[in-house]
Amino acid sequence: MSFTLRPMTETDWSAWLDIDEEAFGSAVPPHRREQYRAVTEFDRSLGAFDGDLLVGTAGVCSFTMTVPGGPIPVAGVTSVGVLPSHRRRGILSALMTRQLADIRDRGESVAALYAAEAAIYGRFGYGRAADTMFFDIPRHGATLAAHAPDDPALRLRVVRPADARDVFEKIFESVLGSRPGLYARTAARWDRVLSDHDADQRGAGPLRAVVVEDDGGPRGYALFRIRPGATPHDVPDGELRLHELFALDPEAYALLWRHVLDRDLVARIRAAARPVDDPLIHMLAEPRHLNAGWLDDLWIRLVDVGRALASRAYSAPVDVVIEVADPVCPWNEGRVRLTAGPSGVRCVPTGDPAEVSLPVTALGSAYLGGRPLTPLRSAGLVREARAGAVRELSTAMSWEPAPWAGLVF
Repeated sequence: MSFTLRPMTETDWSAWLDIDEEAFGSAVPPHRREQYRAVTEFDRSLGAFDGDLLVGTAGVCSFTMTVPGGPIPVAGVTSVGVLPSHRRRGILSALMTRQLADIRDRGESVAALYAAEAAIYGRFGYGRAADTMFFDIPRHGATLAAHAPDDPALRLRVVRPADARDVFEKIFESVLGSRPGLYARTAARWDRVLSDHDADQRGAGPLRAVVVEDDGGPRGYALFRIRPGATPHDVPDGELRLHELFALDPEAYALLWRHVLDRDLVARIRAAARPVDDPLIHMLAEPRHLNAGWLDDLWIRLVDVGRALASRAYSAPVDVVIEVADPVCPWNEGRVRLTAGPSGVRCVPTGDPAEVSLPVTALGSAYLGGRPLTPLRSAGLVREARAGAVRELSTAMSWEPAPWAGLVF
């Protein structure tokens, strides 16, 4: 079919939201429409038009995201959708390909997204780079082990979320650089985090918050909701739904969890979107009561392989020639030599024989340090021409703590 691509204008906004509702099968309530608008960058929101009809969308949020070694600019891909009436006509491929070229032209070397359908984005070079866990903890199994950190100088303070926003922002800014995948939040994004309309509550009541502090000031916070309930015999059966929990140190972190796990009238605690190395895994006295599940979090795409690899730090020295396959972004095709050591990091084109050959998706998966390359070799995605080269590269790209963004954009 014939269609044109162009950036969205404000006059296209209503049609953009209509596509969002149709593509994702959801209704966007009025207050959330305004929140979406506040975080939308119109000049980075690409539309596909069939005549005057908007039939496909793909947006970008400009982020500063933590990667191993520090922050870099990252393009946060969002609102990717095509009208059901126009699927299977090449619109998605055209949008994604054009978007990647635009990202490169803006000087960003990395793109990130949350995948509504995991099978889609590998076609465009995105690799599953970060994972998340969810916990479903019964109150009767919510005791922390004796070794869990403790600080008698700490105290808890129940606060109204709207009144403590500056506290949350300050704590989050302090932890932002501690974990790959976390990204800086604008005022508009904080508005969404703290939004408390009926549609946000989903039957779980108003947003609640607790801050942990000492005489020096706040050291952590938790945001949650409580869905009240009781059994037919009037036994409390409430559910606490944890949204966020961040702390500056292990003692504050443990105290926040003690509070969350010990609320009155609550029978279970459901914590969505937790990092896969959450210390709670090792603090709960009976870890089987975590009832944990595992999902994908961030997907990463190296838009400019050389610049992206040179923009992060490495956990061990490495000197390896990498051959990259990237049919979607042909400027990445070819071989580069990655060298990292005491003198710094360099990644430059080379004519030397390849020692590791892989698709750009594999590099995206490994980029934040949470997904080793050696299993990808066993899966047939990575090839090795020099014995030990894959392990060398995988070890160098590994990082602690595990990557995690924890907040869908």
